[in-house]
Amino acid sequence: MSSKPIFSRRGFVKSMGVALALPMLPQALYAHAPAPIGKAGAAHKVLTCNIRVALPADEAKGFGWGERKKLCLHVIGAQQADIICLQEVLRVQNEDIKRAFPDFFSYGFEGPEMDAHQEGYHGIAKNPIFFSKKRYALVSAGNYWLSDTPHIGGSMSWDTARARHVNWVRLKDRRSGLDFRVVNLHLDHESQHAREMQIRMVMEEIKQYSPGYVQLLAGDFNVGIDNPVYQIIRQEGWTDSYAAVHGEEEAGFTVHSFQGENHPKKDKRKKIDFIFFRGGGTARSAEIIKDHKGDQYPSDHYFVSADLMLETEK
Repeated sequence: MSSKPIFSRRGFVKSMGVALALPMLPQALYAHAPAPIGKAGAAHKVLTCNIRVALPADEAKGFGWGERKKLCLHVIGAQQADIICLQEVLRVQNEDIKRAFPDFFSYGFEGPEMDAHQEGYHGIAKNPIFFSKKRYALVSAGNYWLSDTPHIGGSMSWDTARARHVNWVRLKDRRSGLDFRVVNLHLDHESQHAREMQIRMVMEEIKQYSPGYVQLLAGDFNVGIDNPVYQIIRQEGWTDSYAAVHGEEEAGFTVHSFQGENHPKKDKRKKIDFIFFRGGGTARSAEIIKDHKGDQYPSDHYFVSADLMLETEK
């Protein structure tokens, strides 16, 4: 196979133009304590949360959005994050989250709809990014579709099972002055070839920024650390925040199908939700969030957090 890059960056850019037993959290808990600022930069609490689309079929099984919405919002709010990257979000869920977190801006959902399928799991669930309006100023934002025609909404390539897309925001930290970028994605869940093509495309797009410019990359990658997709990311200079804190070994599983630690195949499953960073900084802590209330879970995924000290490389 040729080693020539699959995508031209210039051409691409041009073409794009705890078990919970507590009462529900009071709104004040969603506010942020001031992040420390020091020689290592400023701390940023980041979450990636695949919240599972709102499906009528799940309602019938007892774990639909209507049943788990309050718990999901509770678990997210308890983390007191600055930035929340979400996957599998339908419109009703996006509106519920916006109401629950009025101090956050939601980018990456509002229409018009361009989905071939408008309802159910076969629709295109979105990947909005929520960030604290008090903490950050929005510099710019955008999105593109992971296909040969990235500016065409709902477009598909490489035998991907569903249309997939990327949302990104460029933020300025009001405390430290840091200008940085957050990229949120959800790769294909069936095709390895599609995942590899999709992530190569993302890596090429990211290269339009200098290597020292701080960027975060979060989402559901649908692969473990032993997959070529993960290796492509690492080879491009990205740090896995969880591995930086806990080591390079397999961390366990993040998809549990609403069964948590009782999942019968948990020993065969892997961590597929990640928060990467590049351009400067360190990971102070990282966690797989396993909060639930009895046998109720906020999603079929565990959420993942990272506490990052970010600064531009000199």
